[in-house]
Amino acid sequence: MVQGTNPHDDSHGAPEGYVYDWYQRGVKLLQEGSPAAAAALLERAASAEPDSRSIREALARAQFNSRQYAEAAESFRQIVDANPAEDYAHFGLGLALWRTGDVEGAQEPLAIAVAMRPDERNYVSALKSVRATLRARREMSR
Repeated sequence: MVQGTNPHDDSHGAPEGYVYDWYQRGVKLLQEGSPAAAAALLERAASAEPDSRSIREALARAQFNSRQYAEAAESFRQIVDANPAEDYAHFGLGLALWRTGDVEGAQEPLAIAVAMRPDERNYVSALKSVRATLRARREMSR
């Protein structure tokens, strides 16, 4: 799990505690419905521990839930790049790209998520919606 010390102990404005404490508070804020506050705290944690998948995923979820879709896409992409077997990260990347308006770009990560977990209804539903949108756009441009 997330470990490490607080590399910003002498910095003004840094949250109190260690990186793990930041992560825990960020996840709690996210669960309590404060995604923007969670994203701010988790961004600090991700800066201190850039290779932590759990921090990066929590950050991506917080960014997505606070409508920071481009930032969420980047965070999910970092997870996918580090571990292509992360089906949820592919799903999150696809949804975040879709929300930024990159419907074409959303199709591939969603298809990968569905291929990895064909029983996951949310994955299948999102992929169907993206493909329907792309079909409708093609038909309109004819």
